[in-house]
Amino acid sequence: MTGNPFDDEGTFLVLMNHLGQYSLWPADTTVPAGWRTAHGPDTRRGCLDHVEEHWTDLTPGCRSA
Repeated sequence: MTGNPFDDEGTFLVLMNHLGQYSLWPADTTVPAGWRTAHGPDTRRGCLDHVEEHWTDLTPGCRSA
């Protein structure tokens, strides 16, 4: 049995969709349709820091970056 790919250990990507929303994603998992890599691969903490720095407006469709 494998562990949860979203656990703290491992390498991650920060994904962004067309609305400018971000998602943390395991680096060894296929990027889903409609999303692109915005940062990474990096540690989970590095990815979360990137999201905190760049995702300043949580309103869908409003991009601040």
